Amino acid sequence: MEIMDVLKEQVESNPILLYMKGSPNQPMCGFSARTVQAVMECGQKFAYVDVLSNPEVRANLPVFANWPTFPQLWVNGELVGGCDIITEMHEKGELKTLLEEAAPAE
Repeated sequence: MEIMDVLKEQVESNPILLYMKGSPNQPMCGFSARTVQAVMECGQKFAYVDVLSNPEVRANLPVFANWPTFPQLWVNGELVGGCDIITEMHEKGELKTLLEEAAPAE
C-alpha cells in the first residue's frame, strides 16, 4: 500500500487521531507533550501514531496534510491543527466539545 493511501486510511478509520513525536505516555518533544496532555484531559479515547518510529509517515504526512509540523490532531478525517491551535481550543473549552462529538458511542 502506498504511504499516501496508508495515511488516508489512518485518518479516515480513527475518529480522533494524533500524529506525534513519541507516545502519549512518553512524548518526545514539548509540543507533543502539551498537545497530548490537552487531548487526554478531554477524556476521550484516541489513536496515535509515533512519527519518530515511522519515518515514512514523518516524511509524507506534511505533504498529505499540507501542514509542515508535528504534532497534528485529526478529528473525523479533518486536520484540526498543531500544538498552538489545540492548546488554545482546550483553554477555551472547544476541544472537549469537538472530541466528545467525534468519539464513538460506547
